[in-house]
Amino acid sequence: MKRISTLLVAVACITASSAHAVDPMPKPVQKPEVIGAIKGWSNTDGMKLSLPVTKFTLKNGLTVLLVEDHSVPMVSYHTWYRVGSRDESPGVTGAAHMLEHMMFKGAKKYDGKAFDRIFHENGITNNAFTTNDYTGFYQNLPSDKLELVMDMEVDRMSSLSLKPEDLKSEKEVVKEERRWRVDNNPMGVVRETMMSTVFKNSAYHWPVIGYMKDIANYDSEKLRFFYSTYYVPNNAILVLVGDFDSAKTKSLIEKYYGALEYRPLPRREYPKERQQAVQQNAFVRKDVQNASFIVAFQSPEQGSPDSYALDLASNILGNGTSSRLYKRLVYQKQTATSTYSFNYSMQNAGVYAAGVMVKPGVEYKDTLEIVYNELWKLRNAKVSDLELQKAKTQVVKELVDGLKTMDGKARALAVNEILTGSYENLFKDIEKYQAVTADDIKRVSEKYTNQTQRSIIVLEPKGKQGAANE
Repeated sequence: MKRISTLLVAVACITASSAHAVDPMPKPVQKPEVIGAIKGWSNTDGMKLSLPVTKFTLKNGLTVLLVEDHSVPMVSYHTWYRVGSRDESPGVTGAAHMLEHMMFKGAKKYDGKAFDRIFHENGITNNAFTTNDYTGFYQNLPSDKLELVMDMEVDRMSSLSLKPEDLKSEKEVVKEERRWRVDNNPMGVVRETMMSTVFKNSAYHWPVIGYMKDIANYDSEKLRFFYSTYYVPNNAILVLVGDFDSAKTKSLIEKYYGALEYRPLPRREYPKERQQAVQQNAFVRKDVQNASFIVAFQSPEQGSPDSYALDLASNILGNGTSSRLYKRLVYQKQTATSTYSFNYSMQNAGVYAAGVMVKPGVEYKDTLEIVYNELWKLRNAKVSDLELQKAKTQVVKELVDGLKTMDGKARALAVNEILTGSYENLFKDIEKYQAVTADDIKRVSEKYTNQTQRSIIVLEPKGKQGAANE
């Protein structure tokens, strides 16, 4: 699915009745209007998604999105920066992720210990993440702690410490994270190999976490340049969803963030990936009991019209136990233990892929041929009306389910604002999915999944030798 870290609908408001007023005949309770409701849910063709967003931009370029939701006395507070691993270069891979870690080590007003202690004492949960395209920080907090969090966020946006001793210890943390997520995780190696095989020229080639050699060579000077360049208000999105008054909160944001200076950003020209014209094969050999593989293709960026059809195609191909791959390989042939498919859209490109975990003792080649065959079917025959409608229902449900929490709404708004240029594109997704036809599924399959466009990444037990079918 294209929206891996976003998409979310509404929490019903809670009303309290007066304890001393009791009606002998209770009246039917009128449900308050739900914040961020799906309108027309009973009629899927007429569904509309909406959120009451207030948007404004400070003089220093900070973009702010506010959504009032008084259902619970909480606020989800998100600060996202338009910077990710694609803004790095060979030799400094993983810098965006490393800087994400260092943002928790303290700044001028709040040192690292104070940061953690204050959050803990005030019932605030927080975390962060880095992707190919952006870095996000978020807190979920009691609404009366809003000004406190604002003060802390402005402190680390403007005066991060980046002490060498903190960096030294945090490098070891990130090294261990890489070992856990990639080096000692066979599927992590496969995913990393997939990206480096599909993307040869663009900055999506290297992993978000960075290579181990680069992690070991980080220094405060390198990270200071990265921080000073990209962690500026005009490169940031601030999204607040929750229990607050928009007018008062806007005044607070102007008070705290308004003092930060606008800083010109460097011209960012990202190398474009050439269209693949020859099949690429890659093999990974690890201490595993059974083989697995991914068949991957270049796909378009998030927001592209074709991405909606590819999302639905991937759902039909490999989402769940009723998908084509699962029914054929797990139920019928019984040569696989699991199957999956996804379309992962980023800001400048995407990856459309199908994967299979092969049963122990089974050679992967015959199973791989069946995946080729199922991709061929999508290119050469229309999917049924039933399959298409089921895929639309599942994709839209996932989108809607993602919007049930304040945190989810904030993520959905932020990712659309950054990747597509406007949060309002979120509200168009349902109708765009509903507009996809069987002809569209066939057309995008023909366009993106030909044999010369595919990359085959195979994970095999050590000692095995193989070659993907040409």
